[in-house]
Amino acid sequence: MPILTKRTNKTSLGIYIHVPFCRSKCQYCDFYSLANKDDKLMDGYLDAVCDHIKEAGELAPGYKVDTIFFGGGTPSFFGADGIATLLTTIRRNFDVDTNAEITLECNPDSVSDKFLGRMRAEGFNRVSLGIQCDDDEILKKLGRPHTYAQAQAAYHRIRKAGFRNISVDLMYGLPGQTLRAWQDTLEHVLTLNPEHISCYGLKIEEGTPFHQYQDVLNLADDDTQADMYLAAVEILKSHGFRQYEISNFARKGLYSRHNMKYWTGGEYLGFGPSASSDFAGKRFTICRDIHGYIQGIRKGGEIIDDVQEIPMRERAGEYVMLRLRTVNGISPEDYERMFLLPFAPLEDVLDKHRKLGYANRTEDGRWQLTPKGFLISNSIISDLLIAQNQSQPLKRL
Repeated sequence: MPILTKRTNKTSLGIYIHVPFCRSKCQYCDFYSLANKDDKLMDGYLDAVCDHIKEAGELAPGYKVDTIFFGGGTPSFFGADGIATLLTTIRRNFDVDTNAEITLECNPDSVSDKFLGRMRAEGFNRVSLGIQCDDDEILKKLGRPHTYAQAQAAYHRIRKAGFRNISVDLMYGLPGQTLRAWQDTLEHVLTLNPEHISCYGLKIEEGTPFHQYQDVLNLADDDTQADMYLAAVEILKSHGFRQYEISNFARKGLYSRHNMKYWTGGEYLGFGPSASSDFAGKRFTICRDIHGYIQGIRKGGEIIDDVQEIPMRERAGEYVMLRLRTVNGISPEDYERMFLLPFAPLEDVLDKHRKLGYANRTEDGRWQLTPKGFLISNSIISDLLIAQNQSQPLKRL
């Protein structure tokens, strides 16, 4: 009984593994990833991440891992043996909950029945499939190495392998994409019957190929992209999906438990180049350089780009900024209890936006943004942070 009690009281922890390898680089992607296959580099990466996991496990005896997420890059491109080795290393060095959510990101062009069967046998119970669009011409413009037919086939392979929790990633505001085409994409993908759908508006990031020639891409204007977003909210709602975060929708309560850690202030550790962590009161990011990462792990060198100890007022700002991304929103009582700051200045701001249709106050007193509010969430959050920074701490009793 004492052992069970000790395990129950452990702090929950998420683990993220960044796998920075892809078959090819998408035209819009600014994530740290490397195109093409380099077996020697992949082997060096695998050894480095395993050693890193072993070192970190010794620092987290009071934690129980309840979510593990393999992202990228394209983890499925890395191969079954490497993925299995990483997951085994996590299990050997961390206390992993028997009911942990274990997610693998996949691209349609890099999955097979054999690969998926192995992943299911290793303990993965959730797959996130990057479909993005159902128009092959647009997929080609994006630099995606698959067709929609391949995406459909990959989805059915994933289901056949025994996965009962499948998420699909979609994008809107793509080159040449109309509102009607986006609505058709949603309807087509819904026939697959996934448990979770993420819908992301295309953002043109500096340093990407799209940024260099964005003026000739025939992109949707801001109003059209807003209409696309609101159409997704309505269409997915009509098909039984509950929006639980700005870009994420789930049925049967199958939201991404791992990503909810980011939005609700949970602790997580990231491994691999460019991975971020929020652990033991500090936030830190690993260098965006796979060679520097491998050498740093091998020789005990520095692999961290930035370490920050977050002051309480900044944590309060993060509470507002991140939780207002979710439909659960923020609680005045929790805010004042956790951060000893008055909520009244924030309530004044939220009430003004409520009158404009951008925010709601629930029956239990929580504040949340409406779908229209999500569209201007950056502006609303900016107003809230200004009000917060001007407030004085509450006096302790």
